[in-house]
Amino acid sequence: MSATPVKVPASALYAPVEETRESERLAQGLLLGDEQVFAAIYRRWGAMVHTMATRTLGDAKEAEDVTQQVFLAAWRGRAGFRPERGPLGAWLVGITRRKVVDALAARTRRARIAGAAAAELPAVERWEANPEAVLDQVLVADELRRLPPAQREILALAFYGDLTQVQIAQRTGLPLGTVKSHARRGMHLLRRRVEEARLRY
Repeated sequence: MSATPVKVPASALYAPVEETRESERLAQGLLLGDEQVFAAIYRRWGAMVHTMATRTLGDAKEAEDVTQQVFLAAWRGRAGFRPERGPLGAWLVGITRRKVVDALAARTRRARIAGAAAAELPAVERWEANPEAVLDQVLVADELRRLPPAQREILALAFYGDLTQVQIAQRTGLPLGTVKSHARRGMHLLRRRVEEARLRY
């Protein structure tokens, strides 16, 4: 009695081969500097890169910045990609890990700078002659500490370091657009919270 042969779906036989061929095609297009192929690479691996960055950084906006940096680095450094050393996806994962480490280091650096700037805040006793100024300063400092880290760091550099947005971008390594958006959202939130706090007092 012969065994009944097991029928294997065609997709199971050919999908891995097609997947490999597609990856090879994209890798070749990258090496040739084909912008349309690079757009396809972004569509294919962009979500993966963003998810990796978000899981480590815990900040979706910061993960977006890292994702852009990863693909910018991939495009600029495409001549350094070696298909024989591994697939394109693995190469992108390696770039992502390095960019995430850079982002964490930059975050630590920004926190240190912001802390140093906040430490230079003049003592409350210096404003005893102006109680309203004292109250405003205390409210701002207290509410500033409650802001999300990225917004707090940027506003601290602006308030206490007296830096412009361009200078903050240069100091922290963040894109100027990111600095502007954090500053705008932070100021809106800070203004609302300070007004609410004034009503309590």
